[in-house]
Amino acid sequence: MSKVSTAAKRLVLGKPFRSDKLGHTLLPKRIALPVFASDAMSSVAYAPEEIFLVLSVAGISAVAFTPWIGLAVCVVMAVVVASYRQNVHAYPSGGGDYEVATTNLGPAAGLTVGSALLVDYVLTVAVSISAAASNIGSAVPFVAQHKVLFAVVAIVLVTSVNLRGIRESGTAFAIPTYAFMGGMVLMLGWGLFRVYVLGDDIHAESAAFDLRAEDSHLYGIAFAFLIARAFSSGCAALTGVEAISNGVPAFEKPKSRNAATTLLLLGVIGITLLMGIILLAQKIGIKYAMDPEYQLVGAPEGYQQKTLIAQLAEAVFSGFPIGFFFITTVTALILVLAANTAFNGFPVLGSVLAQDRYLPRQLHTRGDRLAFSNGILFLSGAAIAFVVVFGAEVTKLIQLYIVGVFVSFTLSQTGMVRHWTRLLATETDPEQRRRMQRSRVVNGVGLGMTGTVLVIVLITKFAAGAWIAIVAMVAIFVLMRMIRKHYDTVARELENEEWDGVLPSRTHSIVLVSKLHMPTLRALAYARATRPDTLEAVTVNVDEADTRALVREWEASDVSVPLKVVESPYREVTKPVLDYVKRVRRDSPRDVVTVFIPEYVVGHWWEQVLHNQSALRLKSRLLFQPGVMVTSVPWQLRSSEKAKREVLGNAPGASRRGYEPPVGK
Repeated sequence: MSKVSTAAKRLVLGKPFRSDKLGHTLLPKRIALPVFASDAMSSVAYAPEEIFLVLSVAGISAVAFTPWIGLAVCVVMAVVVASYRQNVHAYPSGGGDYEVATTNLGPAAGLTVGSALLVDYVLTVAVSISAAASNIGSAVPFVAQHKVLFAVVAIVLVTSVNLRGIRESGTAFAIPTYAFMGGMVLMLGWGLFRVYVLGDDIHAESAAFDLRAEDSHLYGIAFAFLIARAFSSGCAALTGVEAISNGVPAFEKPKSRNAATTLLLLGVIGITLLMGIILLAQKIGIKYAMDPEYQLVGAPEGYQQKTLIAQLAEAVFSGFPIGFFFITTVTALILVLAANTAFNGFPVLGSVLAQDRYLPRQLHTRGDRLAFSNGILFLSGAAIAFVVVFGAEVTKLIQLYIVGVFVSFTLSQTGMVRHWTRLLATETDPEQRRRMQRSRVVNGVGLGMTGTVLVIVLITKFAAGAWIAIVAMVAIFVLMRMIRKHYDTVARELENEEWDGVLPSRTHSIVLVSKLHMPTLRALAYARATRPDTLEAVTVNVDEADTRALVREWEASDVSVPLKVVESPYREVTKPVLDYVKRVRRDSPRDVVTVFIPEYVVGHWWEQVLHNQSALRLKSRLLFQPGVMVTSVPWQLRSSEKAKREVLGNAPGASRRGYEPPVGK
């Protein structure tokens, strides 16, 4: 990397962190709340709005059901929070719903949860940023006219902050999040105080309009369907709860207790704000319509409908414009920062899935700032794609939104019920049994509640766009199964092949080692055949647990070549190897150093993407070192055989050299 690009990288990301500094990036509760709960808290800015929008189809009579729908959403939220408090105590490793489902229901259920959450995290970013654009657009017309551009720029900014590390992003986002909480409590408290204590006659700007029903003849099943659809839209307020169960490892010790406390705070704040907004909005007569031009009778020509929060702030702080602009600003900020929940949950989940070989291994490694940089970048790109395709319209995106999260909720609670049932079968201590039975009841109620909501969501939102999210989940599920199949195939090839003992010519060598498998054994054999004055195997310590396992396996094997471990505090591979080779050259300047690098040979371009490119980077750097030779020791995977035949068969003079292509070629 050039000095210019390095300087630019350091300017954006900051200086790299050593691996042993990971503990310093853990979050206290005061920082963990804005990091992991901002999504769930901010959803109160658009979930009530969506309830009003759906009910507006049937006119003002249907809007009267808003408080009851809000109360039902709050009950579901309370049950889900209570259920997930059991999850974080039982499974604190960070796998969250994926780990719960995999352990108790099997790999297929776990993979279903993983694909659902990946889609949900992407949509969390898209919906939150789009909602922020709408809120700012209520006060700044330019943003309303360029919502897509605003959303893309906002995603890029949040991405750059998250690339600097989880603790740094949490500190940067804490003040706006707490400002939103304080501003909303102040607005709701002052508004309700004016209405119920002072008796002030407060009216929203839309209170004077009549709400024309798009369909005023909804009865029976049709009306029940409308109520169910409004409820499912309001359940968007529950998104983000699962992020805490995925992010338990990021909390300071005691991790489970701190995560459970943060969940409780999330639930209390979310329920309070949600019901406060709905009650105050109905009390001051807000009319919020799906089609303002047609439904809002009496509205002036060219009327631009403000968001629900903006209308509340304008009415409550009438005569005090600073209050209106403050609420609008902090609401927009919290909606932007709500995406931060996904930027912390998605990379961790991606890392767990990559560790289980369901995603490319690059998603498992941490970057310079001890954040999962590759996962952050992937999430950013996918969210931008959704924003552009759907024009940053919240109403369109939210139809796709909550399917994934309730799939994960339902399977997770099913897994937890089975978890407690399995433990109760062997537990004999009466006190522990009572605790487990109580936890099973909590998760059982959660299962019933989330399963019911999932059915409602699927029925009411499938045709409205939820099918797109379902198709995306199925596609990701199939893709992850294919990736796992490839990695399993490669592992079997490397471990089960018989060693043929073929030896190469002479060389003085250093053999680079990542694992003790067939490619390594072949490289060692080639190096030993050169009868070098010095023969060493060298591995770079980028993961302490993996390195210790390799050393133990090496010592227990028949390999007589000594293994040397080179430390890498910043998890790099290339630079530690270069430094080590330079030291060897400096100690013995007349010696020629040959570095043997085992490499896979694959037959498809996409297989190359799934394997680490460390060998390519090493070769490109080692070739510039004087007195150093580089030897690639290829290990052909079976997928390379077809490509080999095609290359040889189509090469000029193939027949003259005696190559006979397969029949039919």
